[in-house]
Amino acid sequence: MFNSLSLKVIIFGFIFTFFSSFGQSFFLGLFNSSIRETLSITHGQFGSIYASATLLSSFILIWVGKKIDDINIFRFALYVALLLAFSCFFFSKISSIVFLFIAVFLMRFSGQGLMSHTATTTISRFFTKSRGKALSIGWFGLSTAEFILPVLIVYSLTLTEWQNIWLSISVLILFFLPFISFALIKNLSFDSREDVNDKNFVEKEIKNWTRVEVLKDYRFYIVCLNMLAMPWIATGVFVYQSYITESKEWGEFVIAKSFMAYSVLSVITLLGSGFLIDKFTSRKLLIFMNIPLLISMLVLFYLNISISAFIFLGLIGISNGLANVLGSSTWAEIYGVKYIGSIKALTTALMVFSTAFGTALFGLLIDKGFTIEQIAVISFVYIFLSLIALFVVRNRLNPEYI
Repeated sequence: MFNSLSLKVIIFGFIFTFFSSFGQSFFLGLFNSSIRETLSITHGQFGSIYASATLLSSFILIWVGKKIDDINIFRFALYVALLLAFSCFFFSKISSIVFLFIAVFLMRFSGQGLMSHTATTTISRFFTKSRGKALSIGWFGLSTAEFILPVLIVYSLTLTEWQNIWLSISVLILFFLPFISFALIKNLSFDSREDVNDKNFVEKEIKNWTRVEVLKDYRFYIVCLNMLAMPWIATGVFVYQSYITESKEWGEFVIAKSFMAYSVLSVITLLGSGFLIDKFTSRKLLIFMNIPLLISMLVLFYLNISISAFIFLGLIGISNGLANVLGSSTWAEIYGVKYIGSIKALTTALMVFSTAFGTALFGLLIDKGFTIEQIAVISFVYIFLSLIALFVVRNRLNPEYI
């Protein structure tokens, strides 16, 4: 299916999305209680610091992320890997609120932002016919991390201090990522494309939109409303997983175990959606992306038994699997790949911004006395309204052919 170079690009994407997990909310949320205990701060204070640091990272990502269109891909990946290693080291040294802000900023910027941006932009630009399958396999790296890391970290926290875990991660990144990047993408260029042997495949030439042109297109904002639902809602759930567990009386390890259901269904959806995208296009699948997320809010509202945690996170996992692939392939389909780095820098920044919004909103509502059921209703309304808007324009999401 894939030749040697194509496989290297996919493996590179897999590894970088796996390592992006260290800056993802599901991972940082595992240290929520430990950090709050160390600094003696509340849920709301942690959420405000987390959100403001994430917000800052999203603004800077808009400019830094577009450099992937100008800098050799290997060099860009090397810089990102070194920054992530330093960020993890700095995170282990948190001793004050100021250090917490800087540490969260560095992790969100280098991990969630640049690592995933580097992986998905490289795959989206390189692949044409097999873009859906390649992205789904690449994002499998993050799903693998979501499956393995929660239980591993919860167990590790019973053996050692949380700071030691972050030091170990920093050393691992420093000695692994630069060498693996060199081995996989050293010779990759901006003009490198997959070798398509299918004589029946004819790629139509579409208009390549600049970022300024994209910002003037009303469709961009409607698609974004739907793309951003998953990040802000899931981030709120991940960061405040301890609050949800306490509210629902699910037990200390239920959420960590439920992440396995989340991860398994994310993987199944990822792999399936890749084939579906290559067959039907991302534009036609987009309308289905947030329906499982919508249902998960109903589960959170109505059910309290422990098994509902598995159903709840499982449904989020299905939407997550769809969102990860569609979030990269949709933009390439509609707006072309020439300026995809610049466009993806913007959309990734918006995604990071939405996670800041979700963290701040959940924290504020929790401190104001809102129940998790009331927060679920607010989330449900957002998803429903954004789906209605997408349904109205679903037949106008075609690219402009030259």
